[in-house]
Amino acid sequence: MAILEFKNVCKGFGSGLDRKEVLKNISLTVEEGEFPAILGFSGTGKTTLINQIAGLDQPDSGAVLFKGAPITGPGPERGLVFQSYSLMPWLTVAGNVALAVDAVHRSASRAERGAMVDKFVGMVGLSHAKGRRPAELSGGMRQRVSVARALAMNPQVLLLDEPLSALDALTRANLQDEITEIWQADQKTVVLITNDVDEALLLADRIIPLNPDGTLGAAFKVGIPRPRARTAMNNDLNFKKLRADITKYLMDVGIAAKVAETRKLPQVTPIHGAPKAYAQAAKSGIDEKYLEFSQLSKVYPTAEGPLTVVDRFDLKMKKGEFISLIGHSGCGKSTVLTMAAGLNDISGGAIKLDGMEVRDANPERAVVFQSPSLFPWLTAKENVAIGVDRVYPRASRAERQDVVEYYLERVGLGESMDRQASELSNGMKQRVGIARAFALSPKLLLLDEPFGMLDSLTRWELQEVLMEVWSRTKVTAICVTHDVDEAILLADRVVMMTNGPRARIGKIVDVNLPRPRTRKALLEHPDYYNYRAEVLQFLEDYEHGADKKKDAA
Repeated sequence: MAILEFKNVCKGFGSGLDRKEVLKNISLTVEEGEFPAILGFSGTGKTTLINQIAGLDQPDSGAVLFKGAPITGPGPERGLVFQSYSLMPWLTVAGNVALAVDAVHRSASRAERGAMVDKFVGMVGLSHAKGRRPAELSGGMRQRVSVARALAMNPQVLLLDEPLSALDALTRANLQDEITEIWQADQKTVVLITNDVDEALLLADRIIPLNPDGTLGAAFKVGIPRPRARTAMNNDLNFKKLRADITKYLMDVGIAAKVAETRKLPQVTPIHGAPKAYAQAAKSGIDEKYLEFSQLSKVYPTAEGPLTVVDRFDLKMKKGEFISLIGHSGCGKSTVLTMAAGLNDISGGAIKLDGMEVRDANPERAVVFQSPSLFPWLTAKENVAIGVDRVYPRASRAERQDVVEYYLERVGLGESMDRQASELSNGMKQRVGIARAFALSPKLLLLDEPFGMLDSLTRWELQEVLMEVWSRTKVTAICVTHDVDEAILLADRVVMMTNGPRARIGKIVDVNLPRPRTRKALLEHPDYYNYRAEVLQFLEDYEHGADKKKDAA
């Protein structure tokens, strides 16, 4: 029986020349007890679509029906969990959930309502924290409260609008498992909005792409048996085929062709003597140990005494090598990176780059952070030029301008380089950050989860931009990430860190996959899922707590 129906729904915003049609002729049926996922790029109208179901918005034409009747406004039979948790900061966990219980179950006694609150708080694993306020909770715990509050309304349909996108990978995985358990226990209808292909494959019965033009694509049926374990799915042929088919579809409809090269990089040399930005550096006597981390450690003072975050991190990198550094949150990945950048003091051991010990920050070590720090009042071109002017003092003004424009064009901003940073999307700002780093022609490129704040589909595009530009420079690079696919896609070696405190290297995997790499090609390579399984298994072992004594041996 159909519980939800879209009948030729159209929705747009604005008027006249500023009018934008977001949803076009959407027709969709959701059966009772079904778990569909709507998958698409940011800005394609996914939230607009779910707002029609929630009754927070009305279509311009067509109809949205709940059990055959038009939806005219919000109702307790449709519970919505937003991407950002909107909790009352002055109320406890129990108090926030009680708001929903009291609104829906007014006729129940106080004791009955209290028991309901306890039940729903317990369902999301927060019984131990029910007296704590939102400010005392982690992001994952706050999102659990949002889920509990939606469940407390006892809705017939649970609507999830990218509820896990702002969470770290481990918290996200735990909440995905809890959502599955809740859905299986109550057999509610659940509609998930997501931009993560793996999340959709893990949770949903059916995946429906929402195209950039506002139309729906053909649905992909997910026939993978439940329960779906991440490591087991990695070896499932149906999972691999679906993943490749959906990825190919999304890339075909959503990722524009790469910007054609329109200018040549001028023959100018940066002040620190690094190789020219367009050619691989000449061989030297220390190519094999170009970057050395020797028994590196980081200790922070705390009220309880010294805390060793990183312990005996030891790694040698070749010139032109690309390393991915991966591990669970709190394992010290970013600490290692900031010490290499000279932004964080070294407590013990040493870092050497090209034979010289790393001490302070220097433009020969360029950093791309998760959140690009641009000057909002400057244009994209001016933001990149700040570093270029310092690094190329002997070049003419025209030559320095050519360096700036060359890299902005390489990252797809040829038509936006004169726009102010404040006018750019998050993805475009990160492109400026990547262009700025490469334009410094650094000896070492350090990337600290550079795509972590972007939706997964925008990440795909920028990963390919990064690989394309890196292939021209062959700069030595380290990328901190929590994304297994990103780690394998980018790197020559994946370096896996144990859990903190006292984190260090737990395992290193050599990635012998051909370059240049594309996501499509990797998904079809016979060895790709073997590498993926190896990294996933390591992370799963440490998710549940690895044997520390064995690590120390």
